[in-house]
Amino acid sequence: MAKSSADDLELRRACESAVEGSKQKVVLSIRVAKSRGIWGKSGKIGKGQMAKPRVLAISTKEKAQQTKAFLNVLKYSNGGVLEPAKLYKLKHLSKVEVLTNDPSGCTFTLGFDNLRSQSVAPPQWTMRNIDDRNRLLLFILNMCKDVLGHLPKVVGIDVVEMALWAKENTPVVSKKRNVQDGPGPAADVVAESDMKVTVEKELVSQAEEEDMEALLGVYVMGIGEAEAFSERLKRELHALEAANVHAILESEPLVDEVLQGLEAATVAVDDMDEWLGIFNIKLRHMREDIESIETRNNQLEMQSVNNKALIEELDKLLERLRIPSEYAACLTGGSFDEARMLQNIEACEWLTGALNGLEPPNLDPTFANIRAVREKRIELDKLKTTFVRRASEFLRNYFASLVDFMISDKSYFSQRGQLKRPDHADLRFKCRTYARLLQHLKSLDKNCLGPLRKAYCSSLNLLLRREAREFANELRASTKASRNPTVWLENSSGSNQNVNNADTSTVSDAYAKMLTIFIPLLVDESSFFSHFMCFGVSALAPPGSPANGDKSNDDDLGIMDIDDNDTNTKNISELGALNESLRDLLDGIQEDFFAVVDWAYKIDPLRCISMHGITEKYISGQKADAAGYVRLLLDALEGRITAQFTRFVDEACHQIERNERNVRQMGVLSYIPRFATLATRMEQYIQGQSRDLVDQAYIKFIGVMFATLDKIAQTDPKYADIILLENYAAFQNSLYDLANVVPTLAKFYHQASESYEQACTRHISGIIYYQFERLFQFAKRIEDLMYTITPEEIPFQLGLSKMDLRKVVKSSLSGVDKHIGAMYKKLQKNLTSEELLPSLWDKCKKEFLDKYDSFAQLVAKIYPSETIPSVTDMRDILASM
Repeated sequence: MAKSSADDLELRRACESAVEGSKQKVVLSIRVAKSRGIWGKSGKIGKGQMAKPRVLAISTKEKAQQTKAFLNVLKYSNGGVLEPAKLYKLKHLSKVEVLTNDPSGCTFTLGFDNLRSQSVAPPQWTMRNIDDRNRLLLFILNMCKDVLGHLPKVVGIDVVEMALWAKENTPVVSKKRNVQDGPGPAADVVAESDMKVTVEKELVSQAEEEDMEALLGVYVMGIGEAEAFSERLKRELHALEAANVHAILESEPLVDEVLQGLEAATVAVDDMDEWLGIFNIKLRHMREDIESIETRNNQLEMQSVNNKALIEELDKLLERLRIPSEYAACLTGGSFDEARMLQNIEACEWLTGALNGLEPPNLDPTFANIRAVREKRIELDKLKTTFVRRASEFLRNYFASLVDFMISDKSYFSQRGQLKRPDHADLRFKCRTYARLLQHLKSLDKNCLGPLRKAYCSSLNLLLRREAREFANELRASTKASRNPTVWLENSSGSNQNVNNADTSTVSDAYAKMLTIFIPLLVDESSFFSHFMCFGVSALAPPGSPANGDKSNDDDLGIMDIDDNDTNTKNISELGALNESLRDLLDGIQEDFFAVVDWAYKIDPLRCISMHGITEKYISGQKADAAGYVRLLLDALEGRITAQFTRFVDEACHQIERNERNVRQMGVLSYIPRFATLATRMEQYIQGQSRDLVDQAYIKFIGVMFATLDKIAQTDPKYADIILLENYAAFQNSLYDLANVVPTLAKFYHQASESYEQACTRHISGIIYYQFERLFQFAKRIEDLMYTITPEEIPFQLGLSKMDLRKVVKSSLSGVDKHIGAMYKKLQKNLTSEELLPSLWDKCKKEFLDKYDSFAQLVAKIYPSETIPSVTDMRDILASM
């Protein structure tokens, strides 16, 4: 048999730790399972009740010569440590019941008479086996008898069976009492491990046992004589039967009386049953009537509540459907004067709210199909249509009248001798009066804004074009500047070149003034138009102004956001519509800007450079806003300036190309120094980001210049190298300073330097070969043969013998100073740029010495026995000349 938890010393110590501080001594501890039963079902475990592990610990406590016994219920905490859950006093134990519905017999309950709520079923305790159950219950009974002096009621268990079990499972141990425990009832309380219980002690007391023995002794005395005892029993039986028969005979009248009473009672009961049946039928009918009445009453109450709620909802609906007379009059025939705008705005707000109130989810869908709602919606739509038509017609006429008034007054525009900056403050102030009206028109009917926008753009476009035209005309008339010729690089006399030095800065200043005044104006007009005409895009603010998220522009228009989501969301279709409207608003004004550009080009084509830089600055400044058409206008201006400058570059390139059709030319071509002057002037005009424009012009100019130079040189191959080296040298000399600061010119400067070196090398080599042709031809033949035969065999080849060498040396080097002098004269003969002669002569001497040194090395290698003038001698001769 498995060891019982009652013998677990670790469990005993854990229980003592749990009750530590209460001065209780644990005498028995055992593990159980706790569950909860239901009253009236013999302790049947309720649905959903789960058995929980618990420990029952019986403890005692000494107090004032009295021993108290307790039943402790301990549970396990989350950490697995025992902690007190319940505490019962055994003196209140009134009942011990073993449940019969548990086949194992291991489940029991303990009833206490001091529980506050007797309606709650007591907990059920389930042991692991019958031995643990008997062990615990016997210990509790002994404790109650010895310590408390009474036994609780025992139900559902055979006492004899428990006594026999106790006798079988009681170990034989000494009954020696521990003297240290001292006297008193507590000394009689034994530990469960000692098992000092007996059958007699469990069942009867000593006095009861003596009485039973005396009683049995009396009967034993008669049992000794069996026949006499048998006869005695027979006599007593006959006497008892006779007495029973006599009693029956004597009770017959009584029985008859009882029977008559029973018959009367039966009749009365039958009558009562009949009456009860009748009453039951009547009561059932009454109950059905009452239920019917209650049902109808409930229905009436519900109908009353519903009718009341319906009336309230209909009252609210009628209030929403009512059209105030003042609003109806304002919407259908009110004036749009400035003094009446507040009433118009209030009427618009009411109409917008009324229309929205008749749309889901503001209106319950169940109301949507009500005829009154449908009719009221139609009526509101008619009001909306009438008001939108009247307001649109008024605004179209109002915009046209405002612009016509300004155009008819000449003081608004520039006049002779007076440049007038356009001022639209008064126009915008008058328009702001109707900004809120436009917003409400948009919320009522988005389609109505299209014609209004076109009318506004058409009227304001006339005003803007008139202002730009008058301003541009007066700007050109008031700007004084000398006209510079467009011919810069043509092959003509240099007398006209001084004119190119005239100051034309007033031309670009006039163009900058045009942009300074009109570009911010156009941006402001675009921004005002976007807000005034209720486009759902971000603010069109120039750089440095408040960010797009700032509501200052809206407040400036007097507009309050009706729908924040609409104002914060940029609709792509709205942006497209805005760009189309801006095109209508500003289209045609570019012609006046083009006129200023063309006028500036005629005065000084190079001013296109500075105008290009000014335009680029405005373009870069406008990229941060959404004034799309202003950017298109600036892009068109830049394209126009670029086209004009390209036209100038193309004409200048044609002027360069015309040089090749002239008669034979020598010396430095005229367009080389003129280009240097042109490039210097172009660098002075560069502003901002016009560097790319100038660099492209440089590339085209110099490409044509070099190509034309090559064509001119090819017309006379005899003097081609002289023309090339003189012109490339002049190109380098004239652009030396600019090439140090302009990367594009530096690239062409290096290209010219390489071409100059190549031309010099070809020209000098031709002069040297002309004077010493036999000498270097002989050397070349030797070099060619060295690739095919050994050096020792060369002197034996035809024409390369030692004798041939002596003839060549004698004919070429005798009177070498005269040959060298002839070289110098030939070099000097066709050179027009005298400043190039010293450097060319130095190159010529160096080239001749290098060639002669190679010839001397060949002779020393092939003809070691022959002697020729040394390189040092030749260098001395050249140095002396």
